[in-house]
Amino acid sequence: MRKIAIVAAVAAATVATPALAQGEARVEARGGIAWAGGDSEAFAGVAGGYDFDLGEKAFIGLEASADKVLVDGADVLFGLGVRAGAKIGDAGKLYALGGYGFTDDSDAAFIGAGYQHKFGKSFYGKIEYRMTLNEGSNVNFAGIGLGAAF
Repeated sequence: MRKIAIVAAVAAATVATPALAQGEARVEARGGIAWAGGDSEAFAGVAGGYDFDLGEKAFIGLEASADKVLVDGADVLFGLGVRAGAKIGDAGKLYALGGYGFTDDSDAAFIGAGYQHKFGKSFYGKIEYRMTLNEGSNVNFAGIGLGAAF
């Protein structure tokens, strides 16, 4: 329960941040495939974050997320992360990311990369890869997301 409260606090701080800096808040739904040790399963999740502009060509952002591998008994993986990258043209963002994820039973760092592309003023799509660095075996996530920016 304490971990859920931490994620909620970070999400609230992220949503409250727009008044402090020029940037963009975002929320998204996402899904894809997770695999480790020869097994693969679908996953689905949600995320919210805020990207801060670092001039015309770069940005850095915060994100809180909740993802679930779609099998009975799988815990929700809550995550807190940072992403940084380059703005590509007027609509694209290419980024690297890192952070920390946790469930009721375990926790681990994650790293990854992705590309986000805006469609119109408020909507975007993205493709992303993440690797959760577990002690026993790493878990890979490849997914797509659809979201709104404001």
